[in-house]
Amino acid sequence: MPKKSVEDIEVKGKRVLLRVDFNVPLNINTGAISDDSRIRASLPTIKYLVDHKAKVILCSHLGRPEGKVVENLRMAPIARRLSQLMGLPVSTAFDCIGPEVESKVGTLKEGDILVLENLRFHPEEEENDPGFAQKLAKLADIYVNDAFGTAHRAHASTVGVAKYLPAVAGFLMNKELKVMGKLLHNPERPSACLIGGAKVSDKIELLQNLLKKVDVLLVGGGMAATFLKTQGYEVGHSLIEDDKVDLAKKLLQEAEEWRVPFLVPIDAVVAEEIRAGASTRVVPITNIPSGSHIVDIGPQSIKLFCSELAKCRTIMWNGPMGIYEIPQFAQGTRAIASFLCTLNATTIIGGGSSAEVVQAMGLTDKMTHVSTGGGASLRFLEGATLPGVKVLLEKK
Repeated sequence: MPKKSVEDIEVKGKRVLLRVDFNVPLNINTGAISDDSRIRASLPTIKYLVDHKAKVILCSHLGRPEGKVVENLRMAPIARRLSQLMGLPVSTAFDCIGPEVESKVGTLKEGDILVLENLRFHPEEEENDPGFAQKLAKLADIYVNDAFGTAHRAHASTVGVAKYLPAVAGFLMNKELKVMGKLLHNPERPSACLIGGAKVSDKIELLQNLLKKVDVLLVGGGMAATFLKTQGYEVGHSLIEDDKVDLAKKLLQEAEEWRVPFLVPIDAVVAEEIRAGASTRVVPITNIPSGSHIVDIGPQSIKLFCSELAKCRTIMWNGPMGIYEIPQFAQGTRAIASFLCTLNATTIIGGGSSAEVVQAMGLTDKMTHVSTGGGASLRFLEGATLPGVKVLLEKK
């Protein structure tokens, strides 16, 4: 069922508590923001509220302060950057709840923007404490959730406040739900899912759910080693989840039963050590040395994957093809990212590491959608109900 949007309610003159995901990377020494894409992603919702004369109260977490006040995780740098992007003054509060904050909210005029202090300075936030949620809700008349990236967390600011205020979705939240929902239920065919990353255990439920929904599955990254091991190949010192080998075998069998092609690498870049500057070579998967690590997919695998993806009208990619943090092991990941930009297809980047790669390469605008939620995207595509979405009012 579609969720009510910020456009479906009257916001003029109302105090609107807007949950955003402004957990951006910060230089802890200078306070400089190295990537403001999460702030930019919520600008349409903030601008809409300002233009419609709401009193805008933004709340977000930043980093992992573990329930304590951490000076270099205050929201002031975020507010300054938001002010620059909006071209408007943005004020800050010294806390996110309490009489002083309530007093500051009381001075807001229509179109004003206030950024509350880091929610996670209070342990009650992550505990979804009802008292803390009530104090947050006391600041506003309406609750809008535009933080898809935290929608899989049942926290006070994502779930708790919705018990006390009318709760609707922001534009970013709605866009994420629409794009991901179409991928699951009505993709343009043929559709493909390309999955990477280190561990099968992180993506197993995703693979199980998508197996019956897409036309082809492709697996790369460290997790491919478990599938290769399942098929009897030597994988050297590559990380293998022994307790997932049987599950990997079952997935391959299910793919065969459903007649869904399940592609794994046919060659790999291997190294004796996982470090920058390590000596590497390309070998077929039939000839992986016993003392080596698989660190990337090889050129023939890139060619195979790209050939398969070129046939598709909808592609979802989640997870790197190698140890992309080390540049010499990132060629497969970068090649896939560059190739996706050339396709006349719907290309969906499922957040997390894949989104980081695309952003670092300056390719965000060349993809159909780059999700702002790593864990949330995974949970949604696994078929799970996200707590932060469930509590929003339904559009009838």
